[in-house]
Amino acid sequence: MLTRRRFLSYSALAPAVLEPLLWGRSLSQGSTAVQTAPSVSPRALEVHRRAFVFDAHVHALDREFYNGGSMGERKTDGQWDLVRVREGGQGAFFLSVYVPEEYYPSRFETKQTFRRVDHALRQLEENRNLVELALTADDVERIRAKGKMAAVLDIEGSYDLDGDLGILRDLYSMGLRAAQLSAHNWNQSYLDSCCSAPRSNGLTAHGRDVIREMNRLGMMINVSHSSDETISQVIEVSEGPVIATHHGLRSVNNIPRNMPDALLKKLAAKGGIIGFQIGSEFAYPKEYEWLTAERGKTFFDTSSVPDRVRGKTIYEVDQLVAPQFPMPGARVPDSVMMAVDDWVAVVDKAIQMVGEDHVALGTDFDGGPTLARGMRDVRDLPMITDAMLRRGYTEERIDKFWGGNLLRFFRQVCQQHT
Repeated sequence: MLTRRRFLSYSALAPAVLEPLLWGRSLSQGSTAVQTAPSVSPRALEVHRRAFVFDAHVHALDREFYNGGSMGERKTDGQWDLVRVREGGQGAFFLSVYVPEEYYPSRFETKQTFRRVDHALRQLEENRNLVELALTADDVERIRAKGKMAAVLDIEGSYDLDGDLGILRDLYSMGLRAAQLSAHNWNQSYLDSCCSAPRSNGLTAHGRDVIREMNRLGMMINVSHSSDETISQVIEVSEGPVIATHHGLRSVNNIPRNMPDALLKKLAAKGGIIGFQIGSEFAYPKEYEWLTAERGKTFFDTSSVPDRVRGKTIYEVDQLVAPQFPMPGARVPDSVMMAVDDWVAVVDKAIQMVGEDHVALGTDFDGGPTLARGMRDVRDLPMITDAMLRRGYTEERIDKFWGGNLLRFFRQVCQQHT
């Protein structure tokens, strides 16, 4: 039988024997740079060790789907694998199955979704000694009590550009509990994305049906990558709260991928939460402007996709996109680099607007975030705890940010279904 590896020319990545010190890629050459472990205060390490860290967005399996290997192996590049996750203190995460724009022009998105979900479930089974699939918030707590990590299955991108409700139900039955509404940075046929020319000015009538069906099923509705109009209308139509799993504030960096203050307040007023993407391109204008100038385009520009994939089979599309994974972010000069305290300042701005019950973590690890100075990968999340303590945060506030708010949100959405 033909397998994915028969179609891909990329070999599996070998697990490392020693803890890696390799981090980052240059913007142009893909080279690595050496970084040592950062210094973190003893109190921060203690607070972080006690906290329940629940990440609302990680690209957990892109590397493994395209290049082989297991997420349970320590890697020498990228930002995330289960070994380093333990070292960084993560206890649960949204395992975000990513269907990029390259699969849309030929309408491969639904087939790719089922390929990716199948692969994710097999990876979870392969690593069942470390991680289990969670279908409810109670599952998360049960799995954590056994000393394992909990994975919540999430879709980033389009499972079907037409929003077929039967396909949505099939995915739910397979374990999907969260879904991004927009087709990444493209429009669905039933709602608009943040980063494409608007077609429906928010939701169509069928888009409203999609929201109602997700409410009925008890699925978490993810508005990251959606347009302002879509987000506003989804908040109004949904019976319960919604989540922006990996976002930033437009009042900090004025890009369409970030959320305006008024929308954040509307999201929070209905009980929703915002997960903060960990990269500089969302949170630090100076670094965003430098990177955009170096690339010659914004990171959300997908205008070249149709020409690059025209006439290709799904396996040829695999080969086209495989080299970009994992996506650990760019190397940038110290003169424009964000500090961890700069990133925490953005979270703090949101807390001052909507309160500490509506903020969470949504790192986007291995999905392209350029990390703060000194931060290598998921192992260095305690640097954020340290920065929060420097701002005078209580342990209760830190615990809410790390996982308490997200777990509460998950439970509320599930309870509405039951």
